[in-house]
Amino acid sequence: MSISTNADSHAERLVVCRACDWVVTLPVRAPGQAARCPRCRHHLTEAAQRDAQRPLAWGIATLVTLGLVFCFSFLSFSAYGVGHVMAFGDTLHALIADDYAELAVILLAFTALFPGLYLAALIYLCSAVQLGRTLPGQVVIARALRPIEPWMMSDVFIVGVLVALIKIISLASIHIHTGFVAFCLFSVLMLRTVTLIDWTSLWDVLAPRGSLPTKIRPGATGRAQGLVACHGCDTPFMADRGPCCPRCGKRHVLHRVNRIQLTWALLITATLAYIPANVYPVLSTIQLGNAEPQTIAGGVMHLLHAGDWPIALVIFVASIVVPISKIVALAWLCLAARRPRARASLSRTRLFHITEKIGRWSMIDVFVVATLTTLVQAGSLMSIAPGPGAVAFALVVILTMIAAHTFDTRLLWSAHTHTFGVSTDPSPSEISHSA
Repeated sequence: MSISTNADSHAERLVVCRACDWVVTLPVRAPGQAARCPRCRHHLTEAAQRDAQRPLAWGIATLVTLGLVFCFSFLSFSAYGVGHVMAFGDTLHALIADDYAELAVILLAFTALFPGLYLAALIYLCSAVQLGRTLPGQVVIARALRPIEPWMMSDVFIVGVLVALIKIISLASIHIHTGFVAFCLFSVLMLRTVTLIDWTSLWDVLAPRGSLPTKIRPGATGRAQGLVACHGCDTPFMADRGPCCPRCGKRHVLHRVNRIQLTWALLITATLAYIPANVYPVLSTIQLGNAEPQTIAGGVMHLLHAGDWPIALVIFVASIVVPISKIVALAWLCLAARRPRARASLSRTRLFHITEKIGRWSMIDVFVVATLTTLVQAGSLMSIAPGPGAVAFALVVILTMIAAHTFDTRLLWSAHTHTFGVSTDPSPSEISHSA
């Protein structure tokens, strides 16, 4: 069955860019073609797919691979004649035993729970398309899936594990088991599965969109025409029709400066949390009963003295440069949104998207702590325990990611004209090919 069964999917349509509020014409896409906004270069659609069979098949394979991660040993550690074999689930038990249940919840949610729920929901939706049936709750499930995507961090966790192994490889013998190989395969499959989802066509099958008034024209902002774009299903609809999207029921986000206050509140809280994240130790190495606490900066210096400068650079960038840069960049964008400049709108929007994408990689240090805590268990000879700095740092990462989500990039474009141009160009979206 074709994924694009709605007649409107085979004709040009008007869409509103969520990043800059520009109304553009979305032409018919051939398989593999994606669309970008001609004004701000924001992705309007993913690559078009012929049917729902490919994401369904990849989703099932990925979910099965995730299950295999819990069936085999993950890593093993041996030092001074004492060995320890860890499974993926042991990480949760170790963190809870050390009274750091918060880190256990974060680890489980970002590496297994969110991806597992995402894959199960995707399989459910694609099955509805393949069967040609309306299944219970499909619209609510589809609306909830895309906000989960930034919080799925299996790729970040793999980097964190590799960094942890390099940190202790000189102190002990490390062996990689089937569970870790399965997790690496799961991460690759997960990334591929997400790229195969054509949300525009999928929504056309799950809940066909309504028509727009004939007065709506491309080449102007949606705000100037009383039009808003749903952040749940990307459907444009008239703002006077109510506070919720008529297609998926999600409450739409108004174009207003007051929303920046929420972003400011999150940034200030993240800045305050960043102080204990650097003052308190993120982990403690215990050898023969002597505890050696280590802060983020202390860990970087320790790696430099040991000659592991590539890993020190990774930790320095991910745990120090990225969080500070993200807080500064978002704060500057909040100030810039109150005094928008037409010539700077594109560069500021690009800065925001870069800031939004790199923020999740700061979680590497948290995953390093979780891995070392579970793996390095040699009784009184050697063990590693998490520190309060790790919890504070995880809070910083989460708050900055939420702050980026609350920032409204449309405010950066409010200095542009809200009226129709004199050009006869219907402002079509730009089509690009994707694998």
